[in-house]
Amino acid sequence: MKYILEHPVSGYIGQQKYKTTIRWRNGEFITDEPEKLGGKDLGPDPYTLLVSSLVSCTLATLRMYIDRKELHIDEIQVTANMYLRIEKEQVVTYFEREISFGQAVEENTILRLQQIADECPISKILKGNAIVNTIMKTNS
Repeated sequence: MKYILEHPVSGYIGQQKYKTTIRWRNGEFITDEPEKLGGKDLGPDPYTLLVSSLVSCTLATLRMYIDRKELHIDEIQVTANMYLRIEKEQVVTYFEREISFGQAVEENTILRLQQIADECPISKILKGNAIVNTIMKTNS
């Protein structure tokens, strides 16, 4: 098995309700829950982080393709959100993503860029089957 991340992401929570510190290869950041859920909104919540992953992956994937194909598209904006819906007695998660460009783009190019956006790795993970394996440890 080969991990995608060279170093795993780690996190810590202490006594402050819902405030976590997330450590990644070059630093750390704070996550929290919104005030309406009992947090202090000191950082993004887990849903915001998940949607942010889709937005950043989409932007990077499109920029790589645009640069490689030498297309003259200077600006890309992606907005996304998610919602849950019960269908056939199961909760189904929907992600909505809107991609816009700071200029006119030909229709055939837009269609190709939509295909490229759908191929970003996070889009594939969200659309596919993911398995979460959990190992429990204690320091005793």
